[in-house]
Amino acid sequence: MAKLFYGTTTEPITIDDRMLAHVKVVVATKLRRGESFTLSWVHGAGEPVGRSTIWLQPSIPLRFVFDSEQPEALDQNVLKRMANDANSSRGLSLDIDLGESAPAKTSPRADAAERTRPLVRAA
Repeated sequence: MAKLFYGTTTEPITIDDRMLAHVKVVVATKLRRGESFTLSWVHGAGEPVGRSTIWLQPSIPLRFVFDSEQPEALDQNVLKRMANDANSSRGLSLDIDLGESAPAKTSPRADAAERTRPLVRAA
């Protein structure tokens, strides 16, 4: 699991390496343009049920730390969708499907919960 350090906090937001690789590209593009936006995620397993949102702007320090030494393969369609979300009033949300194969789920709610839990976890 990769880590996103936000601001001056020492506790990272833990995110799947592939997801964070996509987030990094979208965030870097937006911040390079001087554009602020929100980033939201559903809390992971072992955390209280809920959702968190942070405000991203160029003056707030960010650090991306990946477990893998090799860069992740990026999906251009996912990047476009994430960029569109970041440009919307809703902001960028990490509860999207990266197109990875997953076993069949019993309900849409279970599917959404299962999809997001391994992707993001605040430490």
